[in-house]
Amino acid sequence: MSKAGALDLASGLGGKIDKSDVLSSVEKYEKYHVYYGGAEEDRKANYSDMVNKYYDLVTSFYEFGWGESFHFAPRFKGESLRESIKRHEHFLALQLGLKPGQKVLDVGCGIGGPLREIARFSSTSVTGLNNNEYQISRGKELNRIAGVDRTCDFVKADFMKMPFPDNSFDAVYAIEATCHAPDAYGCYSEIYRVLKPGQCFAAYEWCMTDAFNPHNQEHQKIKSEIEIGDGLPDIRSTGQCIDALKKAGFEVIWSKDLAMGSPMPWYLPLDTTHFSLNSFRLTAVGRFFTRNMVKALEYLGVAPKGSQRVQDFLEKAAQGLVEGGRKEIFTPLFFFLARKPHSDSQ
Repeated sequence: MSKAGALDLASGLGGKIDKSDVLSSVEKYEKYHVYYGGAEEDRKANYSDMVNKYYDLVTSFYEFGWGESFHFAPRFKGESLRESIKRHEHFLALQLGLKPGQKVLDVGCGIGGPLREIARFSSTSVTGLNNNEYQISRGKELNRIAGVDRTCDFVKADFMKMPFPDNSFDAVYAIEATCHAPDAYGCYSEIYRVLKPGQCFAAYEWCMTDAFNPHNQEHQKIKSEIEIGDGLPDIRSTGQCIDALKKAGFEVIWSKDLAMGSPMPWYLPLDTTHFSLNSFRLTAVGRFFTRNMVKALEYLGVAPKGSQRVQDFLEKAAQGLVEGGRKEIFTPLFFFLARKPHSDSQ
């Protein structure tokens, strides 16, 4: 790992949080979650604060280990993680039938990795909606570097209360983002409102599968590890997502858990028994180096106090994700394509 890479990670830790407040922010974030005695009702009531703190704390870790696109993907044998992520984004664009010049909304866009890839792939103008100031500032810088800053932009807003007129967009998509919403119906209803009639919304959702047993303590432990490590108020089932779409007014064209039948497990990059030079920073060895580097940087005062605690709950999330994937009780790859009817009567 280069010295520049280590300093880049250290400089971004904590996002827009004052460096002296990182530790207290970590402590407040942890208290929202079941793992530390927190209640689901508190997470839902304070989801905006919780999710903002989460992404201020983890964005630099994500970009350092994962790149600009913070999501999983089905993967073919011989395909690198980066290649699978790009293909996953192209698949979404193709399912939406995007055409050059269309106006597209990315709900919960992160630092804009998928936004830039889809805009270049489809020659569309993509607006990224995000409620985290640090991610938006980072995304704007990356847009400028990529040369898409004239056709793509960011809007800072809550996706439960979007600042757009009705029928504004030709297509809407969300990649592992609306799982942060405290209420799926409320979020999907806002997407329905800003989407033009006859046009489509596609998403990849994080969900508990039908194999999840809420009365199984091990299953509940895995679920709570994923929730604290990934800033989630509650993980919905696939059926709850479909019901919420229909209640919001959408016609569901098709849906499928794309983890089923994937030649390689989606959680492979996080599996400590797997080693890959292409995604070295995500392997057990790479994570060991990162953990000790963060510990050293925090000790030296280069990284803010609390940085190691962030690394710890991300490790906990990785463990939960791998176990959830192995037991097939959790998927980050539940895909659906839904259409807004031409009129309410339809």
